[in-house]
Amino acid sequence: MALNVVGIVCALASEARHLGPTVRLHEPPLQSLADGTLVAVTGMGGSAAAAGSSALIEAGATALASWGMAGGLDPTLGAGAILLPTEVIGSDGRHVNTAEAWRDRLSSAVAALAPVRGGTLLTTPRAIGSVADKAELFRATGAAAVDMEAAAVAQAAEVRGVRFAALKAVSDESGFVMPPLEDFISSDGGFCLTPFAVYIATRPWLWGTTLTLARNSAKASRALCVALEKRVNRAAP
Repeated sequence: MALNVVGIVCALASEARHLGPTVRLHEPPLQSLADGTLVAVTGMGGSAAAAGSSALIEAGATALASWGMAGGLDPTLGAGAILLPTEVIGSDGRHVNTAEAWRDRLSSAVAALAPVRGGTLLTTPRAIGSVADKAELFRATGAAAVDMEAAAVAQAAEVRGVRFAALKAVSDESGFVMPPLEDFISSDGGFCLTPFAVYIATRPWLWGTTLTLARNSAKASRALCVALEKRVNRAAP
């Protein structure tokens, strides 16, 4: 087995697709990229991310990365901004630092292609959709962005003594009101398009919001593709 095996945790199948083709392993939700990097598509939330992290470590991962999209809290972060946090804060207030050498190497690689921000990534047990809630969290924590999984991955890495990094692309800005997308995500990280389409069709006041979200998500997806040029595992020390 390789001395350095990176395990990447993605909440959504759409996030994992940016990493490239995968082969499913015997134990779900584990998959493998062609170069041996392990991937777990866990679905949303801390419990699912923690289980996926443990499965990756049991499968031989010597480093864990939380990869995907996050919501912006800092008003200066636009959709598509790339965040490489120096630390992650969980809803319990626990701080976990990212691996400095790994983060610096990844930041240097990605910064050659796109602007990169550091700072703090906050993890919450529920999606943060309202502008007021985003503003309050930014005021209280100073975190640049928020997700629902990174702290669980960070804490699993800390407990098991493996390195941790996170790379997030901002999919919704601090001033954007998010529809309740988490209600339409399946346990395996897939998006339930038909129920969401019905939900939006019966709420015409959300049509503009949905179009903006689609544009912002496309920007975040392009940012993940940029980061993929210098993929997280290739920059791992």
